Order: sequence, then C-alpha cells, then structure tokens
Amino acid sequence: MTYSLFNEEERRPKPEQAFLTDDRRAILRFAIEALMSGKAAVLVTLVEIRGGAARPVGSQMVVREDGRYCGFVSGGCVEAATAFEALEVMSSGRDREIRYGEGSPWFDIVLPCGGGITLTLHKLRTAQPLLAVLNRLEQRKPAGLRYDPQAQSLICLPAQTRTGWNINGFEVGFRPCVRLIIYGRSYEAQATASLAAATGYDSQTFDLFPASANAPIDADTAVILLCHDLNRELPVLQAARAAKPFYLGALGSYRTHALRLQKLHELGWSSEETAQIRAPVGIFPKARDAHTLALSVLAEVASVRLHQEEASCLPPSF
Repeated sequence: MTYSLFNEEERRPKPEQAFLTDDRRAILRFAIEALMSGKAAVLVTLVEIRGGAARPVGSQMVVREDGRYCGFVSGGCVEAATAFEALEVMSSGRDREIRYGEGSPWFDIVLPCGGGITLTLHKLRTAQPLLAVLNRLEQRKPAGLRYDPQAQSLICLPAQTRTGWNINGFEVGFRPCVRLIIYGRSYEAQATASLAAATGYDSQTFDLFPASANAPIDADTAVILLCHDLNRELPVLQAARAAKPFYLGALGSYRTHALRLQKLHELGWSSEETAQIRAPVGIFPKARDAHTLALSVLAEVASVRLHQEEASCLPPSF
C-alpha cells in the first residue's frame, strides 16, 4: 500500500512556471492552446483583497494539467501553491475558492504585504468564451468574462465590463491594448517610439501631413504630438477631438500651449475640450533631452491609463 501511494505521488505533475507574463491576452491564449490540444486547464482569478496586495482584483493565471502555468495573482509567493490546488480541481472536476494570507486557514503561507487574497479556481469546459474575448480585443472592442461559482460556468460579456462581483457572479473587464499614435518627424518622436516598443505598447509614428489625421484613434489610444508647428498640429487635434482618445498630449512650452488654446477656441473648442490636452507633455517639467522626454511622456500615459483601470474596478454608484 505504501508503495502504491508513493508511486501515485511520483506520478502527480509538479507545478512549473511556463513563462513570465502578466499580459492578459497571453494568459488567455495559454488556456486556449491547452484546451485546443486536449489538455485540461484551470482559470484562477483574484476576486478579493484584504489589506494590501501585489496585484489588482481581476488578475488571473492559468494552470494546465501538466502543471505548467502562467500569469500572476500575487507577487509570486502563492502561484506554485495555487497551481497545486488547480491540479486538484482538475482531478475532482469541482471548482473551488481558496484564501491566502489574512483570513486564511493556512498558516504556512504569509503574504509579504501582510494582507490576504481570495481566489476562484474554475476548470475550463470550453475555449469559446476566451476566444470571444480575444476576438473582441482584436477588433479594438472591450469585453468581459463572467464567472458564476454556483453554476461553475464562464461566459463572455460583449460590452465594457466593470471588474468585481455583480449579483452572484464575478466579472472581469478587458480593454484593448494601449495604442500610441506619435506625430512628428523629430528625434523626440523617434526616441518615444523606441521606448514605447521596449515597454510593449503598440505604437505608430506619423508625420504631420493632413492625411495622417485619419490614423486609427479610439478610446484606448494615446495621441502624442511631438513637433514644433501649431498649424500642422490642427488636423490631428481636430481628429482627436472627434475620436476622444484616453490621452492627448502635445509638446511645447506654456507660451506655446497658450497660443494653441487660443487657436482652438477660435475654432469652437470649449474649455472642457481643451482641458483634455496635456501640455507641456509629460510628467517631468522642462525635460529637454529626447530620451528624458520620452520617459516623461510614457510615464504620464501609463499613469492616466492606470487611473482609468482603477476606476473601472470601483463598484457602480447608485
């Protein structure tokens, strides 16, 4: 009997990180590839934070039946333990909820942040809802996943979704990836595009000809004007006014921006509309070398996006 149990323990797969990523699309693709190849997989979702935590609510990871996993629900301190739990879920076929840190029955896992987290573990029955989410993101449309613990079901929500509990289900919102549209034939534009590529942003650079105003601007786009010609900016600013990107920044001094505002008000822009333009662009005042400016601009883009994402996790107001 002891020999039999020993052999079964040896046959059980051991969790191993497949690759490092917190790209939400890559995590979903990992699950889809597992299911398409006939492997079982579990989707783990962070649904509650008590005190501090390293990851936001809605963070996810995926565990395959061979023990390989990707994604993060903490700073890396509970992922392997969670993968063991996910293997048990695959074996039993029953979803479960687990707690780590504060409020947890496990005394051997203490989160460094001193808080606690609650995770749901769902055995994926089909790739369809995950494929539907990725398809909408590919089309630059928002989407959501709704998990019903009682029904042990997962569905795609074809609309912008607020992350959090909604009635008896937990919903996770997904937004298209940030697209940077950088305007200007300048060294500053080149440096910003290079740094954007290194950070994983999808970026495109245009000269400021009128035709470039037709670039694909949407609500998940950051428009960055890095030039020194107010007249050539106007077609892009007018296009951005209609498309409403989440970020609109323009290079120039306070004096230059005052002239910009004067021109826009003459064209019928309201004060509320011109207030959306971040100028001088970036978070560092008077950043004059190209690489510091690039860092300053992208830090501001990331900050605006982060505040937007945090707002999407707040419960709806009534």
